[in-house]
Order: sequence, then C-alpha cells, then structure tokens
Amino acid sequence: MKVLFYILLSLICGNLYANTLGSNDRPIKIALVPGQDVKKLMLNGRVLEEYLEQKLKKRFEVVVPQSFVAVVESMGTERVDMAIMNSFGYILAHDKYQARARLMGMFKNRAEYWGQIIARHDGPKTIDDLNGKTFAFVDPASTSGFLLAKKALNDHKIKLKEHVFAGKHDSVVSMVYQGRVEAGATYHTLPDNGVPQDARKLVATQYPDVWEKVKILKITGPIPNDPVVFRKDFPKDIEDQIILSMKDFIQTPKGQEAMMNLYHMDDLKDAKDNEWDALRKILKDIHMTPNDFIKK
Repeated sequence: MKVLFYILLSLICGNLYANTLGSNDRPIKIALVPGQDVKKLMLNGRVLEEYLEQKLKKRFEVVVPQSFVAVVESMGTERVDMAIMNSFGYILAHDKYQARARLMGMFKNRAEYWGQIIARHDGPKTIDDLNGKTFAFVDPASTSGFLLAKKALNDHKIKLKEHVFAGKHDSVVSMVYQGRVEAGATYHTLPDNGVPQDARKLVATQYPDVWEKVKILKITGPIPNDPVVFRKDFPKDIEDQIILSMKDFIQTPKGQEAMMNLYHMDDLKDAKDNEWDALRKILKDIHMTPNDFIKK
C-alpha cells in the first residue's frame, strides 16, 4: 500500500509540476502584434524567447496571432500571458480585460512615434484630394494604421470611395506602390542619420524605388510607443523577473538587433497606464469605444 501511495503521490506532484507556469507543458506565451512579415517577427521573437529561457530557467513561447484584435482577445481569454503590442491594442486590452502595461518602447530617448498617410507620387497631392478615393488601412485596432488616419480624414471631412484593411503595414505600402489603392495609412518613425525609417522601409528590398514612388501626404500623431503588456492575474513575482530581464535583453547586441527588427526599439522604460490617455481621447473624438473592436 505504501508503494502504491508513493506512486500516486509522485504522479500527482508530477502533474502539478508539469502544469506550472513556465514549464514545458505550460510555457509563458508572448504574443507579438502582427504588424509586418510573420517570419521576421518569429525569427526575432525567438531571440527574445531564448534569452528569457536562459535567464529565468522557464519555458517561453512566442506566438503571432492573426490580427491586432486577436492579440487583444488572447489577453482576455488567457491564451497568451504577455504581449508586445501596439498602443491602441493596449487600450482595448486594458479597458476590456484589465491588462497591464509595464514597459514602453523607446527610440533615441523618445517614447513616441507617428502615423502617416501615403500615396503614389503621381497620385493625390494633399489629404484634401482623397475625397472619392480608395484607401488601405492596416487593421481596425492599429493606432497609426487606422485610428489616427481615421481622425485625420474626419477632421478634413474626407469621404472615401471605399477602403480595405490590408492586415500589415508592409501590405499597405505595397498596395499603394502597386496602384491597387490610391492612398493608405501606416506608421511613421523619424529618420535615423538621414535614413528614412517609416513603413516604406519594410518593402524597400522588394521595391528599391519605393522612396520615389510613394510619398507622405500627412504625418499624424504623436503616438505613445508600443508597450509590453501582461494579462490580468499574471503572477506578479514572475512578471517582475521578466521586466528586469527584458531591460537587460535590450542592452545586449542581440537584443538591440532583435527589438529594432521587431518594433524599432532601442530601449525600454517603465510605463504607467495614463500615458495612453491621449489616445483614449481620440477614441471619444471619433465616437468609438473598445466594444466596437472586441468580440463579445
């Protein structure tokens, strides 16, 4: 009987251990917002994954959900534990599911970026020329690729002929470049040593003349930089360990390269929820709420 008791006890303890957060059976899942090529996101995300595993001796798994809103919903249903997500997506995740932003991305000591409305060089000359034109947004939950562009279009009383959601920033640039739409919305980042860093860069290898063929009609923003976010009820002790490790990671050569490739970050700073209040005001200005974007 004693032997049987110890076998059962061993099996129970083994199952409890196997299901522990950070174990092989229950890895800590990190979602990456799908703003660009998924292969590039996964390649660089795995660099972060491997670093955290070695640093914290826990199992991590990077995933790229199908859409911006899918990242938000995954936080609410605990299919992911943390995410590097866009600012607008964070507002939705916080207001709907009580997700917590702990870090904010930085670039050259700035904690902000912008949006841009782009068009072909031989197309519309100003934003006021977009009446009756076709337009590509990124995703309904994209800050630079939808929210700010929609506000700018509303402010200028623009009525589009039709619009599409391309899903990714590089897809919007490609659609404009190819003439499939007459204008579009993407992110804008300040040049680095005179070299453009905005979303056109994502397709420059495929279309080397994109800088000449696609122009910026309007800069929108600024926008608080992308945050590192944790789901409600994620264990605080593990969360604090991850925060410290990510701050260390981005200071390493591999970490610098990976975070730049992911979301154009060269540093991370502690974040507070009220840093995104300006975006909440924009939501009110265009008469939208988180319920307009999150499936019930």
